[in-house]
Amino acid sequence: MSDKKRRLKSTATKPANGFKSRLQPDSAILAILESLLASTRSACTSKTPTAKSLSDLNLSSTCREVTDLPPSSVRHAIEQTILTAAQSILSGRGFSFSVPSRASSNHLYVPELDRIVLRDKSSTRSFSSLPTVRKSAITARVLHLIHQLCLKNIHVTKRDLFYTDVKLFGDQSQSDTVLDDVSCMLGCTRNSLNVVASEKGVVVGRLVFTDDGDRIDCTKMGVGGKAIPPNIDRVGGMESDALFILLVEKDAAFMRLAEDRFYNRFPCIIVTAKGQPDVATRLFLKKMKMELRLPVLALVDSDPYGLKILSVYMCGSKNMSYDSGNLTTPDIKWLGVRPSDLDRYGVPEQCRLPMTDQDVKTGRDLLEEEFVKKNAGWVEELELMLRTRQKAEIQALSSFGFQYLSEVYLPLKIQQQDWL
Repeated sequence: MSDKKRRLKSTATKPANGFKSRLQPDSAILAILESLLASTRSACTSKTPTAKSLSDLNLSSTCREVTDLPPSSVRHAIEQTILTAAQSILSGRGFSFSVPSRASSNHLYVPELDRIVLRDKSSTRSFSSLPTVRKSAITARVLHLIHQLCLKNIHVTKRDLFYTDVKLFGDQSQSDTVLDDVSCMLGCTRNSLNVVASEKGVVVGRLVFTDDGDRIDCTKMGVGGKAIPPNIDRVGGMESDALFILLVEKDAAFMRLAEDRFYNRFPCIIVTAKGQPDVATRLFLKKMKMELRLPVLALVDSDPYGLKILSVYMCGSKNMSYDSGNLTTPDIKWLGVRPSDLDRYGVPEQCRLPMTDQDVKTGRDLLEEEFVKKNAGWVEELELMLRTRQKAEIQALSSFGFQYLSEVYLPLKIQQQDWL
C-alpha cells in the first residue's frame, strides 16, 4: 500500500475508533435526554407571560398576520373582495385588487417573537394595466376556484388547482404565487383555502396519532416512515413516550436512522421534509412540539443551505412571513453537522467539498440576517465555514462506516450536550 493510501486510511479510521471509545453507557446518555426533556417542559409551564402575538407588541410598523378560518368565513371574505371589485367597476374606477406586498423589502424580523413577519403594505393589481393584467386575471380565477372548494368543503392539491386552467396559469409557479397572495389578501392561512401540497415530509419513531380517525403507529412504518398528512386539521390524538424530536434535513440520513431503529435506542421521533421544508411538515413539527412539549434537535448539512433550512423551521420564510405565527417552531437546537465538526471529528478532506461563489454569497447574506446575529454560536460557525470555504453533507460521516451517524456521532453529540 502506498504512503498516500495509508495516510487516507489512517485519517478515515482513527477518528471513528477514538470517538467511539469516548461513549458512555446508553443509560448515561438517556439521563441527559431526560434532563433536557424536563428543562423543556419546565420552561413551557413556568416561564413568565410574554408577548405571543404582534398585537401584544408596540411596533413602529404595522404588520399583517393571518389566522385559521372556517370555509364559510373564507367564502364570505372572497365574496366581499369580489363585491368591492364590482363596485369599483360600476363607479368607473376600473377592476383591480389590493394585494399585500410580499417583496423582500417588506419583511421585518421581530426579536420578541423570534420570527419574520410581513409589514402591512399593499400594492394595486389592476386589470387595465399591461404589467398586471395577467396577474389580476389569475387572481380572479384562483378566488373563484377557492370559493368553489369552500362551498363543497373539499380539498385539492396545488397541482390539481394548476390543471384547472393550464393556459391561463402557464406554469404552476404562477398559480402557487397567487395562492399565497390570496391567502394574504383574505387574512387566512393557506391551509384554510382547502388547497394542500402533495405529501413530502415523513415521520418515524415513538409517535402515535390519528389521521382522519385512523390510528397511526409510527414505530410500525418501516424504513420509509409515515407520510405527513397534507391536511394537518385532520391530525389529532398525538401520544408519545419520546424524549426528543430529531429534525433531519435529508431523506438519506432519515432512512439510515430509521433502518438502525435509532428511535428505540434513544426514544425519539424522527422527521424530515426531504430538503426545503414544506408547509405540512412545518405545521406537523409545531403541533408535535406544542402538544407533546418535546425538545427539538436538528441535523442538517454543514453548508449555508442547511442553516437556511433550519432558520425556516425556526423563524419562518420570507415567502410566507404573513403566516409565520402558525408555521414556526421556536427553540430548535442545532445539533449538527456544524462546520467545527469537520475538524473535530476528523472528516477526511476527500469527503469535504469546496464552497461555490453562490455558497459564499448565501453564507454572507445569512450573516446579515438579524435572527443569525442574535446567536453568537451561529455567527461563529458561519464565519468558520466562510473562512475555510469548505462544506460537507451529513453523508460525509459515512466515511467512518455507514452506521457511524447513529452509533457514534449522534450519541456522542447528545452525551456532550453539544448543540447551539
